[in-house]
Amino acid sequence: MSRFKAFSVVIHIAGWLLFMAFPLVFLNGRNQDSSTSLILQQPTYWLFCLTYIFLFYINAYLFIPKLFLRKKYVVYAIAILILLTGLLFLRPFERLLHSTDGRPDFRVENKLKELNQPLTDNNRLNTPPYFRRHHRHRPFLDINSLFIFLMIVALSTAIKTIQQLQLSEQRMVRAEADKAGAELSSLKAQINPHFLFNTLNNIYTLIVTHDDNAADSIMKLSNIMRYVTDEVGTNFVSLQNEFDCISDYIDLQRIRLGENTLVEFESTGNINGKKIAPLVLMPFVENVFKYGISNHEKSVISIRLDVNEKDIAFLCSNRIFNNRNGNQNTGMGIQNTKQRLAHLYPGSHVLNINEHNGYYTVKLTLQI
Repeated sequence: MSRFKAFSVVIHIAGWLLFMAFPLVFLNGRNQDSSTSLILQQPTYWLFCLTYIFLFYINAYLFIPKLFLRKKYVVYAIAILILLTGLLFLRPFERLLHSTDGRPDFRVENKLKELNQPLTDNNRLNTPPYFRRHHRHRPFLDINSLFIFLMIVALSTAIKTIQQLQLSEQRMVRAEADKAGAELSSLKAQINPHFLFNTLNNIYTLIVTHDDNAADSIMKLSNIMRYVTDEVGTNFVSLQNEFDCISDYIDLQRIRLGENTLVEFESTGNINGKKIAPLVLMPFVENVFKYGISNHEKSVISIRLDVNEKDIAFLCSNRIFNNRNGNQNTGMGIQNTKQRLAHLYPGSHVLNINEHNGYYTVKLTLQI
């Protein structure tokens, strides 16, 4: 049994003990000749307690989940009316009240026995009023039983409804976590296939031309693929590893860039010992190379990482050219990143994306 279930059982037991103590306190205060032991011997006491316990659980665990929460309101109302009819027939509170009121006044009986006088009708007339209460006419409607019934139904309905709402929220949180995990798995394979294809072509060209950078380029691509496939299984990774992946990615992009494109990549601060969500910066880096280069016009791509004691600031900017192929995929990548940030950095990140005067700028601040 889990802790939560054990705690719930304890709460239920404590609640019903308090409920069962209520008639004991009430009747002892109402009738001085009543005692707890005598009340506990009364079948009407147990009828009173068990009736309302039954009503609570049949409503909470049968009628609420099977009828009310499934929006079968008419059937639920009929079921409650049936229970109410049975309750008005049993009249548990009134039966309990009259069973204790109707008990003989033992002090009168004992006194008469001492005087060797029988308990006659004349003697009964001289007994206190509470001895003769059972002769009163019973009211048509047991108001007290009805009131307790309404309280029990309202309480069980409220408790079960709140539990269902909490359960629904937990399922939503779990679904969001599963979704975030699935998106991360998708992101692992999201290093743009075009990037891989172009990089392999560039490396092939380097090899054919016997360029000394061929081996280094192969190593950088291998590092990226290893990081993407093996080292991002957790929510947070070393900032150093994330920085190295971005650095290798930029170096491989530089292979295919001509003299028209200037890439500025720099970092400040101490990145040792810092943690970050894996690949959370990569969609923005991919974005600047997808839309920030031109074969005919000069362009500048700026990427900057500032590391402080309490936060990390990532900035990138690029001029926007009209090479919008695959814009939908990029939009989805940015949107997925926003969702991951909301999940992994709730209330501890600020993301500003601006498009102004032909320039696209991203500033992301993460608290660490």
